Amino acid sequence: MNDSASMLPWLVVRQDDNGNRYRVGRYATRAEAQKIADSLDGRGHKRLYWVERIGRNATSAD
Repeated sequence: MNDSASMLPWLVVRQDDNGNRYRVGRYATRAEAQKIADSLDGRGHKRLYWVERIGRNATSAD
């Protein structure tokens, strides 16, 4: 894992209605990433947003 991944291990990912996936941003905490994902998801577009963790312990909650 590189330094930026260890400092900002949480990703917000967007999937559009065609199945294309994009990284929206990287965040220090799961709560911060989830807040961004929720605010984007609430805009009413046909897009799906979720939070993923980068690194070895991808399933752990921070």
